[in-house]
Amino acid sequence: MLHDFAKRSSGNRRRPTRVRLAIAVVLFTLCLCFAGTAHGQVTPAGDAGKAFISAGGAASGYYLQYGALKMAGVSGFVDADTRRRVGFEAEGRWLEFNQTANVHAETYSVGPRYHMNFGAFQPYAKGMIGLGEFNFPYNLAHGHYVVVTAGGGLDYHLTHRIFIRVADVEYQYWPQFTFGAMSSIGVSSGIRVRVF
Repeated sequence: MLHDFAKRSSGNRRRPTRVRLAIAVVLFTLCLCFAGTAHGQVTPAGDAGKAFISAGGAASGYYLQYGALKMAGVSGFVDADTRRRVGFEAEGRWLEFNQTANVHAETYSVGPRYHMNFGAFQPYAKGMIGLGEFNFPYNLAHGHYVVVTAGGGLDYHLTHRIFIRVADVEYQYWPQFTFGAMSSIGVSSGIRVRVF
C-alpha cells in the first residue's frame, strides 16, 4: 500500500546497537573532557583562517507531530569552525526514551554553522539536511525520510577546550513523511570539547 512500509522493522535487533553507539559517543566525549592540554609555541598572529574541530554530546527533549509525542534522547555532534565565524556541523540524534508503542526516531544531519563570540558566550545559528529514520507503532514499519533542520543555540566557554552547550533549539521538517509532511521541535543541552 504505502511505499515506505515496504521495509519491515528489525527495530528490536537494531535498537541495542544504536543505544550502544550513543553511549560510546557520550563516553568518548567525557574522556576528551579529562584529557590534558599540550602547551607549546605561541599561535601565530596570522591564524584568522584556522579551523577548530570540536566534538560533543547532549541530552534532548523533542515534540514529534506524529501522535503528538514527547520524547527524550541523546545526540552526538562534531563542529568544524573557523575564526571567520563560519563552519559546519554534523549531528546524530537518537530519540529512544519515553516511547509509546515502540515509536522512535533517529536523525543524521550535516550543514553550515555560523557563530559569534561575546566574551565567554558563543551564540550560533545552523541549517542542516540529512536522513531521518522513523519506527512506526508496534514495529509495523520503518521508514527513511529526508529531514531539513533549522536551529541555533548558545555555548558557554568554560575553559580553553571545554564549552557547555547551554541550549540548542532545532526545528525539523520531514517533507516526505508517509502521512504528509511532519515537523518536530526540540531542545538539547550538553558539552562540547575542542579536539583540534
